Amino acid sequence: MKVQQGCNSSDMGVPVTTEEELRRNPAITPDDVLGLQKITKNYLCSPEENVHMIDFTRFKIRDMETGTVLFEITKPPTPAGGKKQCDPNAGRFVRYQFTPAFLQLRQVGATVEFTVGDTPINNFRMIERHYFRDQLLKSFDFEFGFCMPSSKNTCEHIYEFPPLSEEIMREMILHPYETQSDSFYFVDNKLVMHNKADYSYSGGP
Repeated sequence: MKVQQGCNSSDMGVPVTTEEELRRNPAITPDDVLGLQKITKNYLCSPEENVHMIDFTRFKIRDMETGTVLFEITKPPTPAGGKKQCDPNAGRFVRYQFTPAFLQLRQVGATVEFTVGDTPINNFRMIERHYFRDQLLKSFDFEFGFCMPSSKNTCEHIYEFPPLSEEIMREMILHPYETQSDSFYFVDNKLVMHNKADYSYSGGP
């Protein structure tokens, strides 16, 4: 598993770009999203572009130091003959609620379980960028490795959190959900999925 945790696009030799510019591209690549300096306002690809039928079924976050599970969610099975969601973006957004103590953690493990369709995936990659307001806090870059056709896969990614100033942490606690992230998923360097999340560190809704 490859992990890159550079933050600024200029540090990695990637030109700065905007969401509006990317929307004009016929295909969006990893370098494209590494050039973004703000959270996206909209999704950069449609659910129909997930032609590999990648489906995330379970997600867990744990503190690497103590092993304490901080968050866990399992996707409920679709009932036989059940209707599809009317909202095309259903399942693409997650809202997290943590306590202020979460901001003191330096390393967490995120375990994800997912299934894939009937074709093999050789180059599956995720780039996740976290922002507070318009400030880029951290960019994570993970590779999932080879996925067999019609398989269920589980892997854990280790997040090394950057040190934050007391002032920024205080602002993040006082302003729930102004901390946000974009998660971009690529197969063979082409964007196929885009999920979004926001975060509260105030200990409640």
